[in-house]
Amino acid sequence: MPSEPIRVFISHASKDKDRFVLAFAERLRGDGIDVWLDKWEMLPGDSLADRIFEEGLKNADIVVAVISNSSVSSPWVHEELNTSVIARIEKRIRLIPVVIDNCELPNSLSSILQERIADVKSYDESYARIRDSILGHSMKPTLGKPPSYTHAEFAAIGGLESIDNLVLKISCEQLLEDPHIFLEPHLLFGESTELNLPKQEVLDSLEVLERAGYVQRSHYFAGGTERWGCHCRVTTFGFHKYCHAYVAEFATLLNRAGATIANGEATTNYDLRDKLSMSIGIANHVIAYLEDQGLLRTSDEVSERISIFHVSPELRRAFR
Repeated sequence: MPSEPIRVFISHASKDKDRFVLAFAERLRGDGIDVWLDKWEMLPGDSLADRIFEEGLKNADIVVAVISNSSVSSPWVHEELNTSVIARIEKRIRLIPVVIDNCELPNSLSSILQERIADVKSYDESYARIRDSILGHSMKPTLGKPPSYTHAEFAAIGGLESIDNLVLKISCEQLLEDPHIFLEPHLLFGESTELNLPKQEVLDSLEVLERAGYVQRSHYFAGGTERWGCHCRVTTFGFHKYCHAYVAEFATLLNRAGATIANGEATTNYDLRDKLSMSIGIANHVIAYLEDQGLLRTSDEVSERISIFHVSPELRRAFR
């Protein structure tokens, strides 16, 4: 069943009725708020005290007190306010002061947040706040989803912050199957991706990662506005840190790869990939890492094959 409409009593001075209160009350009723207004509810011969205090105020969920130069000196309004304040203290009703003149609030309302209307002919913004207060609608913006990197699971990498960890992780994952490409940040993190990370946050992160030796950037000025002015590659150091953090049993895999190469069972990156069932990106990295350590030498071929043409004595001895 539909809920009962909210009942509102408007406390006001008679002089403010035509000036403000009637049109205001009509607006509220147009928005589904059941306004009790003496002009609509009372007939000649009715008892003012009985109808106002025993019906209008007694049954109200909310009292809107229209405060003006006229109402602050009105005995009736003071009585209505006193009754409303007592009811508010007893937590039976809410009280909303609406001030339409440059006048001081009665002491009984001084601790209640008020809505001041500078122009009774034009007050849409104030009206919306009053209406939403009556209906219990919050003007607070809807709570959005936190950035992806704040709830993603990360392994610790050299004390990197979450956003830096994410940028490195996604970049390395892109290279697992296609290790020879330059990475375009806008294609990995921009609006067309599920992550949709803010451009400046990604660029700041790449700068942090570059200073720490995880990536290298190349800047350019060509391309449309959708491009982010640079591309990058992950360094051997950066990919090694990623592998230790995210590739299962990477230390064991690295050891097995070293033995496979030392024993002559793999002389290319494709051999290593097939022998150990690893991605081509991991195979390329293992070879690059061992070469950086001076344990082997390679030559690149046009076909993206990496050939190992020299294995150091140190690497062979390690796996005898």
